[in-house]
Amino acid sequence: MLRTSLYFLAIACFCLLIADLEVTTLDPWQEIHRMFIGAITPDLPVLYTFRNALLNTLTFAFCGISLGVFGGVILAFFFHSTPVRLFCAFVRAIHEIFWAFLFLPIVGLNPICGVLSIALPYAGVFGKVYAEILQEADQTPQKGLPQNTGAISQFFYAVLPVTYADIKHYTAYRFECALRSSAILGFIGLPTLGFHLETAFREGLYSEAAALLYGFYLLIVSLRYWLKPRLVALYILTAFALLSKEISLSWINITRFLTYEILPWPMRREGVLSGTQEVNFPIFQVRDWTVHILTQEGLPGIWDTVVLTQIVLAGTGLFTLFGFAAICRHFVNPLTARLFHYALIVLRTTPEYILAYIFVQLWGPSMLPAVLAILLHNGAILAYLTGQNADLVRLRIDAPLKNLNRYFFEILPRVYGQFLAFLFYRWEVMMRESAILGILGIYTLGFFIDSAISDDKLDRAVFLILLTAVLNMGIDTISQTIRKHLRISSGTILTIRE
Repeated sequence: MLRTSLYFLAIACFCLLIADLEVTTLDPWQEIHRMFIGAITPDLPVLYTFRNALLNTLTFAFCGISLGVFGGVILAFFFHSTPVRLFCAFVRAIHEIFWAFLFLPIVGLNPICGVLSIALPYAGVFGKVYAEILQEADQTPQKGLPQNTGAISQFFYAVLPVTYADIKHYTAYRFECALRSSAILGFIGLPTLGFHLETAFREGLYSEAAALLYGFYLLIVSLRYWLKPRLVALYILTAFALLSKEISLSWINITRFLTYEILPWPMRREGVLSGTQEVNFPIFQVRDWTVHILTQEGLPGIWDTVVLTQIVLAGTGLFTLFGFAAICRHFVNPLTARLFHYALIVLRTTPEYILAYIFVQLWGPSMLPAVLAILLHNGAILAYLTGQNADLVRLRIDAPLKNLNRYFFEILPRVYGQFLAFLFYRWEVMMRESAILGILGIYTLGFFIDSAISDDKLDRAVFLILLTAVLNMGIDTISQTIRKHLRISSGTILTIRE
C-alpha cells in the first residue's frame, strides 16, 4: 500500500510541474478583505427575498432523488446483467450539470431539466449501491423461510429488514448531495439558490452571498430534524405538486434533438444548407470531423483534466492524513474535535463548484482554484470518515503516549488501508468534478463543452460529454482494480457515513 501511495504521489509531483497554477488577478487581497467583511456582515433579510429559490432547491432535490430512487431500485434487481451495469456506470459518469446541458435543448430552461439532471445520474448511483447492499446483506434470514416462498415475499420478509437501515442512511446522504446538485444547477440559469449566488458574487454583493450560503448550511444541518421517514411521502407529493405547474414538454424537440441535432455536422450539412434536413453519412468527412475535435479539444481537455485530478487526488490524501487527527479522540480533547468537526462540515457541505467559483474570483481561472476547491471538499469528507474509523480503534496497553508516536506507530497503520479505499473510491468523483469546473474558464473538458454549448454546436458538445463519460468509467475501472489488488474495500456501511 505504501509503494502504491508513493507512485501516486510521484505522479502528482510531476503534474504539479506542468500544471497551470498561476494567479492572474492583480490584487486578490483586497477582494479577500471584501469577502471577509461580507462573511461577518451577512444580509440575512435577503433570505426572505429569495425564498422561492430556496423552495425550488428543495423541490428539485425531492423530485430528482425520488425518481432516482425509483429507477435505482429497478436497476438494482438487474444489476447482475452486464448491460445494466454498463448503463449505471455510464449515466453516473456524467455530471449533473452536463446532463442539464443535454436536457436544455429538449425541455428548455425548465424545472424538469433540473429534476431529470439529478434523477438520471442518481439512478445509476442508487442502482449500483443498492445492489451492493443487497449482495452484502446477511443471508441467514432467508434460510428460515419455507422452500416455496416467492421472490417478492423473500425480499420483504428476509432481505429488506436486514438492509433497511443501510438503504435509509445512504438515501438520506444522497438527498444531501441532491440539495448540493440542485443548488449549483442555478449557475446555468435554473431558478435555484445557485442562480442568486452567482449574481451576488459576480456583482460583489458578498454580504448577500454570505446570507445565501448560511441559509444553505442551515438547510443541510437541519435535515436531521425535519427529514423524517414518515414525512418523506408528503414532501415528495408536495414537491411534484409544485413542479407540475411549470412542466412543459415538446415531443418535437425531443425527437429533433435525438435524431438530428446531435448528429455530427457533416451528416447534416447538406440538409441544413438546402433546408430539407436531409441526413447523409459521408464517412470521410465524419472521420475528419471526429479527428479534428479529438485533437483540438478532446485530447487537450482530457490531458488537463487528468493532470488536475492527479494533483487533487494526492492533495486530498495529504489533507485527509493531517485532518482526521484533528477530530480523533486519541489526539485532541472533545472541544477541539468538535470545533474542527464543524469546520469539516462547512467544507463538505459547500459544493465544490461554489468553492471553485469563489476562488476563481480571487485568483483567476487557472487550475489553482479547482485544485483547492476539490481538495477541500473531498478532503473534508475523507477526513471525517477516517476520523470516525480512528475513533473506533482501541489502543493497546503499550500504545505510545506522545501524540506523534501514537499517530505514526499506532493509529495510522491501522486505518491506512481503509483511508486508501475511501480515497480511491472518490477518485472517479474527483475526475467528474475536475471536468465540470472547466465551465468556470479552467481548461479542462468542461471548458470545451461549455464553449460548444455557447456556440450552439450540440453535436460537438455531445461528443465531448461522451468523452468525459468514457474517461470517468475508465478511472472507475482502474480504481476498482487497484482496490482489489491491494485487497482494500470502502465497505457499504462506512461509505454511507459520508
